[in-house]
Amino acid sequence: MAKSDRSPGSYWTASTPRPALPSLERDVTVDVAVIGAGIAGLSTAWELARAGASVAVLEAGRVAEGVTGHTSGKLSALHTLVYARLRRTRGPQAARLYARSQTDAVEHAADVVDLLGIDCAWERSDAYTYTRAERRAGALRSEADAAREAGLPASFVTETGLPFPVAGAVRVRDQAQFHPRRYLLALADDLRARGCEIYEQSPVVGLKEGRPCRVTTASGARVSARDVVVATHYPVFDRALLFARLAVRREFVVAAPIPADRDPQGMYITPEDGTRSVRTTPYEDGRRLLVVTGEKFTPGTGDPAVQAARLEAWAAEHFPGGEPRYVWATQDTFPSDRLPLVGPLHAAARHTYVATGFGGWGLSGGIMAGSLLTALITGREPPPWKNLYDPRRVGPLLRDAPRLLRQQADVARHFVGDRLHSTGPDTPDALPPDSGAVLHLDGRHTAVYRDPDGDLHAVSARCTHLGCLVAFNAEERAWECPCHGSRFATDGQVVQGPATNPLEQRDI
Repeated sequence: MAKSDRSPGSYWTASTPRPALPSLERDVTVDVAVIGAGIAGLSTAWELARAGASVAVLEAGRVAEGVTGHTSGKLSALHTLVYARLRRTRGPQAARLYARSQTDAVEHAADVVDLLGIDCAWERSDAYTYTRAERRAGALRSEADAAREAGLPASFVTETGLPFPVAGAVRVRDQAQFHPRRYLLALADDLRARGCEIYEQSPVVGLKEGRPCRVTTASGARVSARDVVVATHYPVFDRALLFARLAVRREFVVAAPIPADRDPQGMYITPEDGTRSVRTTPYEDGRRLLVVTGEKFTPGTGDPAVQAARLEAWAAEHFPGGEPRYVWATQDTFPSDRLPLVGPLHAAARHTYVATGFGGWGLSGGIMAGSLLTALITGREPPPWKNLYDPRRVGPLLRDAPRLLRQQADVARHFVGDRLHSTGPDTPDALPPDSGAVLHLDGRHTAVYRDPDGDLHAVSARCTHLGCLVAFNAEERAWECPCHGSRFATDGQVVQGPATNPLEQRDI
């Protein structure tokens, strides 16, 4: 299949067309304002509405078309290699709390699917973390032992349904896979049926804490609320140095139809080869849609086109006969201490909360966050893992200081080093069609894109978040900030935060 015949967007979004919801054009007052309509935001809003709160959800784009709409759709408590590390660095109790919280999220989602009768291709499936290298088999055995000690139905195996041999794998039984956007659209429908409002195309640009809190959108409309939840994946407001504790990574997803008899019968992931994640979902004519994820990179760096091609080649080699129908990329935030940040927005916060840093496991993490934040906001007895995820935690942060310092060294390197050179030709005239580069023009760094028709589009190359210089991602036709992951369209409009303002237009 030619590249032109493929969809550059997510299968989850392409398979669920939906009329747009209105944007916020007037001031409103509610009990809770939730910023972000992904898995964390909508899960929190839905739980709060069930508890009797009035809720307004503010989404910068469309419901479940951001990070959640670009995931692999795996819902599991087995998160690659987390339990042995947690047992070693935080102790067995922390590992048990992590396992309980993530397992509760999986089972809670199953209950919600049954309660609302959601048609979201829900399937129970075993989850595997595998290695093909004999020298790493010992680490997998340790992970299986730690996961089992933490309470998961885990075992070490050497046989899987993959079409190639493995040296070993951790298997956790009875996890789940589903269509994440259908699940969230059902939550959104139920929310609106309960009298809560969801506003699309309503990016939030201001937050004033107080009694009440006030949230301001780009249109100038305001929401007054007793409590505010920031669930924008990467927080659009930073009042506790969260930016310093989060690293951003993107990775590609390839989806290709395969015959049902080639289904590997499980959800698989390996940290090797820049990550390889494999699962399937029901597709047309009795076939399965193979979903392969991998090739991590920092936004604004590397050669995404080469990485996307490498992932496609891997999928074709191991699952021949399946021509890719969809190719897209997903983005995740990784905390320096590798645990999500869910709770009060900062040390002095009384009515503002945050959910972020899910490290590639945002589906179970977002559902967990919805339950935890609802307990904190409503005054219910919080779950025992509250402190494990508290953004104000200090001890773990100090223990993981070397990782934090490395992350900030990368940010500093881009902030300073990227200003010392241009990334393209000396003049815009030398740019070929459908390409972009940061050029030094009239003493300023300018991001210039030439569209397929030959017209030039120029914007400031300075990210409106904290001022790092963007770089062009030719595979996805986007300007990306390598410091904190903000992404912009070729005309400078915000595609993904934490930036809330577009790149400034330039005349050349």
